[in-house]
Amino acid sequence: MDEFDPDTARAVDRYLVDTLVGADAVLDAAVAAQHAGGLPDIEVAPTGGKLLHLLAKAIGARRVLEVGTLGGYSTIWLARGLPSEGQVVTIEAEPANAAIARANIDRAGVGERVEIRVGRGEDVLPTLAGGDPFDLVFIDADKESNTLYLDWAARLGRSGALVVLDNVVRAGRIVDQTDDTSQVAGVRAGLEMLRSDPRFDATALQTWDAKGWDGVAIAVLVGDPGS
Repeated sequence: MDEFDPDTARAVDRYLVDTLVGADAVLDAAVAAQHAGGLPDIEVAPTGGKLLHLLAKAIGARRVLEVGTLGGYSTIWLARGLPSEGQVVTIEAEPANAAIARANIDRAGVGERVEIRVGRGEDVLPTLAGGDPFDLVFIDADKESNTLYLDWAARLGRSGALVVLDNVVRAGRIVDQTDDTSQVAGVRAGLEMLRSDPRFDATALQTWDAKGWDGVAIAVLVGDPGS
């Protein structure tokens, strides 16, 4: 089969989730609580959450930074990938979202590993300077600020840390030259920074999952923290 078919892609995603991710009552409850609280349906897909979990485990991460908590779904996946003494510091701009996330994270049994910082990323990120560097940074917040978040990822991450930037394809809109919306412009700026900034060595993949057609960029930090 050479031609892309959305119905087949959705069936493949369901098969992959059933085969490799499986059912998880705790995560299902987190999504249900998010929806009940009126939060948008923009959390990572199950396969994306499992990818974050495996990346954290694969690199032996002990400190993870997340920009964009929402309802805590991805936060739970990340925290589960850490040792008992590990920590996720996650930043959420909206206090109401943070409260829902806190309840979901505690219900998942990983509350001791998660610190939620409430505030805009541009205000919270500078307060993390001078602390222990992070092993993994996951960026899933407003796309207009991608370059700001990437700069702080490079400042706060250790040499060799992973940086994961979500939603980088936007259903193909990144190559639509007539699309000058702020979100798409922010995605393009982030990808161009990953290409040109010597602190990053990066690639990106298109994805099709429960959230539709999108993509993820993954970078390794090159050099010393704070450079």
